Amino acid sequence: MAFSERSRHSVTRSRGVAMTRSLARHIVLIGMMGAGKSALGAELARRLRVPFTDSDTEIETAAAMSIAEIFARDGEPFFRARETEVLRRLLAGPPAVISTGGGAFVQAQNRELIGRAAISVWLDCDLELLWQRVRQRSTRPLLKTADPKATLAALLAERAPVYAQAELHFEGRAGDSIEAATTRLLTALRAADPQLIQENAR
Repeated sequence: MAFSERSRHSVTRSRGVAMTRSLARHIVLIGMMGAGKSALGAELARRLRVPFTDSDTEIETAAAMSIAEIFARDGEPFFRARETEVLRRLLAGPPAVISTGGGAFVQAQNRELIGRAAISVWLDCDLELLWQRVRQRSTRPLLKTADPKATLAALLAERAPVYAQAELHFEGRAGDSIEAATTRLLTALRAADPQLIQENAR
């Protein structure tokens, strides 16, 4: 989805005074497949009136192939290199909301890039919630195994300590709607960094 230059800021009115809203730095959502990064990121960006980008979608667009096809043809190391290139480009742009693939934050160079330009948010969901969300999908290359749930559990156990290095830890709730989760996340973001969301009178 393309965004105009003006979409970096939202304009609201408080008692007749026009206000502009902008981000001091990027918001980067990290976490496992199925954590809701894309859905929550899109709603968060809509409310903040800033661009939203899914890094996996950007990679697919650049390669003219799906993630599964890239893994099958070129392998995971090739994909991870492209992932870092895309993240570097996105983080060099105006502050926005960015969702990342499940393995992105695991790479040290990506953590460094994100740490310099963004607040990182770990969307933490338990195994059962993740499995409920991903089990019907056949597009996850890392889950193409004889026991995909066991593979998912192993990935979660391996990655959780790295995800825990994120600046903000946000727990997913099975009963939350996207709207409710976004409201909770906005509150958490403002508490973690009061300067992140800036509002100024025009």
